[in-house]
Amino acid sequence: MNEIREKVLKGERALFAQKDTRLVNCVFCDGESPLKEGRDLELEGCIFEWKYPLWYCNNVKVKGSNWYEMGRAGVWYTNDITVEGAVIEAPKNFRRCRNVRISDTIFSYAGETLWTCDGVDLKNVTVSRGDYLLMNSSNIKVDGLKLSGNYSFDGAKNVEIRNSTLMTKDAFWNSENVTVYDSFISGEYLGWNSKNLKLVNCTIESLQGMCYVDNLVMENCRLINTTLAFEYSNVEADISSSVVSVFNPSSGTIKAESIGELIIEPDKIDPSKTRIVCSGIEKRSDRPEWLR
Repeated sequence: MNEIREKVLKGERALFAQKDTRLVNCVFCDGESPLKEGRDLELEGCIFEWKYPLWYCNNVKVKGSNWYEMGRAGVWYTNDITVEGAVIEAPKNFRRCRNVRISDTIFSYAGETLWTCDGVDLKNVTVSRGDYLLMNSSNIKVDGLKLSGNYSFDGAKNVEIRNSTLMTKDAFWNSENVTVYDSFISGEYLGWNSKNLKLVNCTIESLQGMCYVDNLVMENCRLINTTLAFEYSNVEADISSSVVSVFNPSSGTIKAESIGELIIEPDKIDPSKTRIVCSGIEKRSDRPEWLR
């Protein structure tokens, strides 16, 4: 393997189509697409200061390297890339890639990141300003994600999330086959228009959460300050807390410690299709507050 050490590289396509090369403590400054169409690359302690550094690449390993904010749209159309111990300030990173593995990494400005990727593995990753993270991506495994950013996982398919904290409204919209274990999720309108959403040992805070879901399963979950839940969802929910309000579930079983308000509009749904099991319901209504 060739080795390039401690070089400052400038200009358009500075190392175009580089192959079988290890780069150590190199700086890619002004000049777009420095490593475009690279193959079998190892980068350690490198800095990406400008746009499009790793496009159309294959088999890339990046360790202890950093993307500055203008290193945006850094990795597109690239297959088999591993990133470890990075700080990534640049938005719009990782698009239309296959087999992406990212660990022990911080994204400080992750808008429009990891879009339309297939095969994504995230471990101990922190994401800030991460609006639309992982939109339309598939075959995703996540462990230890700390996310601040709305509209995450929109249109995502085949997702497994563990031990994570997700501060994100409108998460999992239009998604399919998502399972979340042992995590905290806070955000309005969680899971709308999704299919096969499963939440296990999770704590959830949401306004109008888990609505319009086709096949919602909840196992040993806690709902904190969650209102108008389950509208038009078919649901099997085992909730180990009280629920502030439940609104027009379409079918299934809801088990909870108690329900503050159960709102059922018999002209909109068939109440007989949903079984409610709890120690008490403080209030029953046949219309939501805005129609009274």
